[in-house]
Amino acid sequence: MSVLLRMEGVEKSFPGVKALKGISLEVEEGEVHALMGENGAGKSTLIKVLTGVYGRDQGKIYFAGEEIHCKSPAEAGEIGISTIYQELNLIPYQTVYENMFLGRELKKNAFFLDRKAMQDEAEKALSDLGLEIDVTKSLNHYSTAIQQMVAIARAVRSKARLVIMDEPTSSLDQTEVRVLFRIIRQLKEKKISVLFISHKLDEVYEICDNLTIFRDGETVGRYAVQDIDQYKLISLMIGKEWKEREREDKKSFSDAETLLSVKNAKLAMRLSGVNLSIRKGEILGLAGLLGSGRTELAELLFGTEKAGEGEVFWMDEAYFRRNPSKSIEKGMGFCTEDRKTEGILPNLSVEENMTIAMLPKLQKHGFIDFKKQKELAKRYVELFNIKTPSLAQKIRNLSGGNQQKVLLARWMCMNPKLMILDEPTRGIDVGAKEEIEKLIQGLSAEGISVLMISSELSELARNCHRVVVLRDGKVRGEIEGDAIFEDSIMTLIAEDAKEGEEDEAK
Repeated sequence: MSVLLRMEGVEKSFPGVKALKGISLEVEEGEVHALMGENGAGKSTLIKVLTGVYGRDQGKIYFAGEEIHCKSPAEAGEIGISTIYQELNLIPYQTVYENMFLGRELKKNAFFLDRKAMQDEAEKALSDLGLEIDVTKSLNHYSTAIQQMVAIARAVRSKARLVIMDEPTSSLDQTEVRVLFRIIRQLKEKKISVLFISHKLDEVYEICDNLTIFRDGETVGRYAVQDIDQYKLISLMIGKEWKEREREDKKSFSDAETLLSVKNAKLAMRLSGVNLSIRKGEILGLAGLLGSGRTELAELLFGTEKAGEGEVFWMDEAYFRRNPSKSIEKGMGFCTEDRKTEGILPNLSVEENMTIAMLPKLQKHGFIDFKKQKELAKRYVELFNIKTPSLAQKIRNLSGGNQQKVLLARWMCMNPKLMILDEPTRGIDVGAKEEIEKLIQGLSAEGISVLMISSELSELARNCHRVVVLRDGKVRGEIEGDAIFEDSIMTLIAEDAKEGEEDEAK
């Protein structure tokens, strides 16, 4: 196969950090090529340099045999490079079809848009992905997973020769991942190349032909996927020998005091009478397919969702009129799934983002103790191994995984009684994931309860003392102690989904 993309000696620096140190990359025509590396290795920076978001300091980029100098993503799109970024770059208040044709609108003439043609083509593109939705509704009407599929459809329909996918499956369930992989194989058959970035190694081994490993802004090597096993791959990514983290002992919390309980929780069509309790020091996992009500339940408990019904008890006392401020005062922390819109404050520093919830406790006589603030931030940067040139660095300049670590530190420095973690390791590499899981276990050891929502069943099986399965806003089953395995969780989800399909057929 001929080489479609070649990057040679690419360098890029930001204030205080050299993100790319002479990186090289080759992608062949019709190849699915994975970019592998820890958070902060330079993968996302490389993509932004390729697509014109950032200018390069040094190096050359060749596409289809010609040297290119893209100055914007639009310019990259014109030559055949389309990108789906890890953090969705769509406009939530525009319609689905308007998002799909953004910058590439179809026109009847010089003055009027052909909206009917755009709607029809958008419906067809989404239908090819197995998605039947109303394209005239605003994008924010739909879940993050559907928004991700819209972004994928937009990239696929642009007639690109190279499609770049940065963590494309991070918001998708297993069925949607299967659909995405079918689309990727169709692209491959049409000789369209795919540059695939993912921390989910099983996906890389299933869909990719070759991979290139980056570490600390440098190229480690290029390998055929079939020639490198997972242990060697991870070891090359982290720069040392890796050993798989063992499953934690399943301590019983049946006699522990109940910290929080909810009875008959309801929320429009999303929660239908959920009963749940969390014991002190327990790690309780919430499993289920997308749309099962896991996130909605977490938001109801924390007080960000105020339209719900039901009784919530905090340490056996009724907790009325819930809101985030009161929940924080009681000792709750909530690390949301969508860090871009609900988590980080992009224009503030790492130090400010990490300590913002702590500010009331850091003030003295109306003034913030900046020395204490800096010491606290420095401690958690070291504890979480957050890669940042300084505490003053704007958080928007950090990689997605390091941003997630800052958000976790934000709540953990509050010494909470309960941590609600919604997809805490989403978009985080293998090494960082292990660190986060150890920190979660450390919370439990200190008597802090954790409500853990995760789409990765292996993560729940390794860490949770009890797992509750939700479907259609109802509790459908529970697994406890040594019975918690990936297979047992999947069996419960699958059996329940099958029952639901049978009920619908009737």
